[in-house]
Amino acid sequence: MDNSERNETSAFHLCLLANVINMERFPLIKLIVENDISRTEFEELMTLLEMLDSQLEKQKEEGFLDYTGLLVHFAGMLNKKLYPDETIFALKKEGYYPSLVNEFIKVLKENEK
Repeated sequence: MDNSERNETSAFHLCLLANVINMERFPLIKLIVENDISRTEFEELMTLLEMLDSQLEKQKEEGFLDYTGLLVHFAGMLNKKLYPDETIFALKKEGYYPSLVNEFIKVLKENEK
């Protein structure tokens, strides 16, 4: 079996697994798969979130109350294959960086008003 056949088989197996697993319970994983995010791109996302989470904690200690700048930074640095709002709500549902994600959601809701 050559590489292209192996890749085709792996892609087929992933499609089968996606049909078996309730992907609605794992919206971030669903976004990663559907948008063809590589391991490196995923790791970049996690590094970005870790850095922003750390900045959030520092800003809270310094008495900041508005975290719009962090959300803007996230949106600007997010992989172009992903949409900020959709990614934020997927992160929330899966429990990633709850403090940071909740602040992002507060900013989004405030901007809807």
